[in-house]
Amino acid sequence: MRKRWAARRGSRRTAGDGPPPSASEEQLFGGRLLYDASWTRHDGDWFKLGARQSVAALPRLLGAAAGLAWRADRGAVLAVLAAELCRGAARAVGLLGVNAALAALLAGGTMDARLRSVIPIAVLLAAVAAVGAVCTAVSARFSEPLGPRVERLVRHSYLERSSRVEMVALEDHAFHRLLESAKLSAVSARRMVEQSVTVIGLLFSLAAMGGVLARLHWLLVLMLAVMVLPGMWATLTVARHRYESFHRWLQYDRAAGTVADLLTGTDAAAEVRVHDAGPFLLEHHRLMSEAEEAEQDRLARLTARLRITASSLTGLIAVATYGLLAGLLWSGALALAGAGTAVLAIRQGSTALENLVSRINVLHRESLHVADLRRFLAESARHLIRTGGGPLPRKVEAIRVRNLTFTYPGSPHPALHDVTLTVPTGRIVALVGENGSGKTTLAKLLCGLYLADTGSIHWDDVDAATADRAEIFARFALIQQDHVRWPMTAAVNVAISRTGHPVDERRLFSTAEDAGADFVDDLPHGWRTLLSRTFVRGVQLSGGQWQRLGIARGHYREADVLIVDEPTAALDAKAEEHTFNHIRAVADRGQTVVLITHRMASVQHADLVHVLHKGRLVESGTPHELLSDPDSRYRVLYDIQAAPFAHGPPRTGGRARRQESL
Repeated sequence: MRKRWAARRGSRRTAGDGPPPSASEEQLFGGRLLYDASWTRHDGDWFKLGARQSVAALPRLLGAAAGLAWRADRGAVLAVLAAELCRGAARAVGLLGVNAALAALLAGGTMDARLRSVIPIAVLLAAVAAVGAVCTAVSARFSEPLGPRVERLVRHSYLERSSRVEMVALEDHAFHRLLESAKLSAVSARRMVEQSVTVIGLLFSLAAMGGVLARLHWLLVLMLAVMVLPGMWATLTVARHRYESFHRWLQYDRAAGTVADLLTGTDAAAEVRVHDAGPFLLEHHRLMSEAEEAEQDRLARLTARLRITASSLTGLIAVATYGLLAGLLWSGALALAGAGTAVLAIRQGSTALENLVSRINVLHRESLHVADLRRFLAESARHLIRTGGGPLPRKVEAIRVRNLTFTYPGSPHPALHDVTLTVPTGRIVALVGENGSGKTTLAKLLCGLYLADTGSIHWDDVDAATADRAEIFARFALIQQDHVRWPMTAAVNVAISRTGHPVDERRLFSTAEDAGADFVDDLPHGWRTLLSRTFVRGVQLSGGQWQRLGIARGHYREADVLIVDEPTAALDAKAEEHTFNHIRAVADRGQTVVLITHRMASVQHADLVHVLHKGRLVESGTPHELLSDPDSRYRVLYDIQAAPFAHGPPRTGGRARRQESL
């Protein structure tokens, strides 16, 4: 086995493109974490951005941002547009006023007369500046709250869609990768809106300056536009490389974060300290962080080279622009006052253009993440849990599984193969077998979490594939071995299984008592106690206490079918007996219980036992019938577990045996 594992590890080193996996990737995660470049086949080739494509895509980007903002707050959108348009007009009037003032100062006559002629213009410029300041304030007033509203809406759509996809999709590597990349979409949508406000303001300003320069001479407008091209080329090239790097390192970054979480979280805290795993994890976190730093250093060197080149080209174009300005003055095509205004407009315009390119770059980058959300929404639409369908019978005699086969994504072998069995209602039905035999998978298929590859599940004569999945879910309650430890109050940890109804305190207290969760009364704040030490006022429960809350959660739902997966793994013998007696009691009241276990002693309460082995059903019967057959797999497993107790309690040790021999 060791040789085969080494061979597989060697094959992973040579598979795929790029460098071999680092020591941390290999040792901690079993192979390379960096993604290949296949993701660059992006819808609409958004990744392939150049200066021409950037300008051409700008209306679409602004339209996308406006659509997001319009959904969030239409009034704010209209107010921002009006304020930015007014501010752009104020800048145009201001530049024309400067030109008029320069013309008046450079005209003939006495200085006193020239100064008096400038006074009305100065008053106008002051008024225009005041209007511009008011417009800036109005724009900020309505644009700043707009971003958070957009972020909320987008995040809600992402989370809502994530909660409605099939479980098998969440467990699929390719879909989960898309899920991870779309996670940034909410923040990116907010930034898109914020950047769009700035871009719109800059466009209005540039339109004003361009109009003034065109009035002076059309060549000045052309040179202003050419001046920004090198910077746009460099900025967009850097954006392409950074976006590619982000996707390539997405899984690697998540893995490094996982190592950090293990060092700071409570789940692994005990083993990190007792097993002295801290230095080991710290060292690997350092190595992985250094690899990420090397990637950032590579991007920084690339950015520096591109920006130096762009700055050099921009400088040459600026020299040519001012040479053109001098030529226009020399030829008399431009007056001296106009030249002064042109210098001012060119300086403001070039600064605005550089800012515009930078903002468009950010807008493009964030739009790629928002595009990831669109891809996620489109892809997840194919994996949504189906809504609608026929009703299930109100009263069901049995759930019948027929020739059921199911394979997990990426697995070469089915987890269940051609399974046929019956779950009679109002009984305790045990699913028994070794770990990996398919017990939990079968239970998840029963309650609709997975859909079978082939075969069917019938509720009496109704095929579950044609029924409303929401109704199937409503018929089940879960008590899991690895139950969720909600970092919320004790009351929520139980009542969350029935969130469609107000909290029923009487049911809450009775199910807690039945599950042995009476310890809640002794918590600092009773049922309002927060069950996480990572928050203020929080407390931490023991494993057994958590399991009792999980049992109470399943009983609180009062569903038709209760799936119980190794419910007593963390309980003492007395609590275990209490739990199974209660399970027997709820079955006697008519609730169906599907008990999943590999402990044969837990099956004595069952009415029917189905034994699974390597995904196949190998035998069924009552516990007595299966024990009576010495060749049954159930009997073999039972004898293996009963053997240590067959000859009475164990002796106290070697020292006691030596004393007996004396």
